[in-house]
Amino acid sequence: MNQENQNVEHKRIWKDEYLKWVSGFANAQGGKIYIGIDDDLTVVGVDNLHKQLEDIPNKIINNTGVFPETNHIKVDGKDVIEIVIEPCGMPISYRGAYYYRSGATKQELRGNALHQFLLKKMGLNWEDIPCDGVTLDDIDDDAIEYFLDHAIGEGRMEAESRKSSKEEVLSNLGLIKDGIPTNGAVLLFGKYPQRRFVTSSFKIGRFGTDDADLLNQDQIEGNLIQMTDKIMQVLSSKYLIRPIHYEGLQRKEPLEIPEDALREIIFNSIVHKLQFGTWNQMSIYDDHIRLWNEGVLPENYTVETLMSKHTSKPRNPKMAQVFYRAGFIEAWGRGYEKIMKAFDKANLKRPEFTVEQGGVTATIYREIFMSVRGDVKPNQTDTEPIQTDTKPIQNRTKAEERAIILDAVKENPLITMDSLSDLLKITKSSVQRRLDALVKEGKLRHIGPTNGGSWQVIE
Repeated sequence: MNQENQNVEHKRIWKDEYLKWVSGFANAQGGKIYIGIDDDLTVVGVDNLHKQLEDIPNKIINNTGVFPETNHIKVDGKDVIEIVIEPCGMPISYRGAYYYRSGATKQELRGNALHQFLLKKMGLNWEDIPCDGVTLDDIDDDAIEYFLDHAIGEGRMEAESRKSSKEEVLSNLGLIKDGIPTNGAVLLFGKYPQRRFVTSSFKIGRFGTDDADLLNQDQIEGNLIQMTDKIMQVLSSKYLIRPIHYEGLQRKEPLEIPEDALREIIFNSIVHKLQFGTWNQMSIYDDHIRLWNEGVLPENYTVETLMSKHTSKPRNPKMAQVFYRAGFIEAWGRGYEKIMKAFDKANLKRPEFTVEQGGVTATIYREIFMSVRGDVKPNQTDTEPIQTDTKPIQNRTKAEERAIILDAVKENPLITMDSLSDLLKITKSSVQRRLDALVKEGKLRHIGPTNGGSWQVIE
């Protein structure tokens, strides 16, 4: 006898509550229940064999509608009942509840998981359901044009597509039924999708010392095809930094996170989201970014599967196809490979992906921000003087003052002009001249806006 697994269950005696296991097997890949064998594979046999061979099938049929194959077998010379449950194309309930066999456990399906299961059993995807009360007037012409511009530019649609009507474009994408745009069409191209699907917006929050310390927040709304552009604009202007450096005479201001990789992570989060679930949520901390979307991985997929060559199994295939045609994602499961290569090229720690709380979390580390900010000690403020030299002030040379500035900046890259003036006991204009000299000598550079930003010592 094999150990219990996804398709096998052992029970010492029959109890009517095992009808839940019947439902679970029928709703999954089918399986076998052996009556008369303990969990530890000890064979105990069954009493009243003939009566049970008659009663058990009748109970299964009457309570679940499943027609089992019931066999009498001998194991170690003892009578055992084998109940074979085939997978069913229709959802099977027991007393109004639906169960599903996953691994070696039985799970009761509820909420979004039940909704998704029922749609799948009926051969439907949520994105394919016509959106009641919506007409073509609710579809944004600009969003359609935006999509066509990108899809034609990527060579994934013909230029002739520009001549197609709005209805023809949606029809070719499988996003309209009997003249009614589907849920997927409204999310991708709708004028006001959040009026119907409140949780289709994207939440961003900036946190301080802990999750209770919310410093700033934004909620990005609008259609999904253009949403990532809006997210990137907000992140660039309010939440992430663009350190300045020079390559020769050319000024460079790259985003602290590899931009194409960050876009790919956001696109994947949007496309693979359980669309009738809760919001996509991006939490930004000093040292990392956490992006979570509801929706577990495809069956038999793990995080390790994503990191290796794999077949793409999008939750919302038609919506994923639109993002692919626009050039936003890859169709062959190469997105994660591209993300990792981008971080490797930038010499940054790779993001990590985990499955938690009914969804997938991407953790992106902010190494550049932490480097620019420096290891500022707790409770240290810009107004606290940094003691770097005990030589009498009146005897210091300008070179020595510049050396003190370099030491101070190493200790606190965010140190202000006022703090340097207090430290050196010279005017702010004198401090500025020392800073200008250090920049000219190639020993110091300023990162960020003129009023603010930080300093970096060039070793």
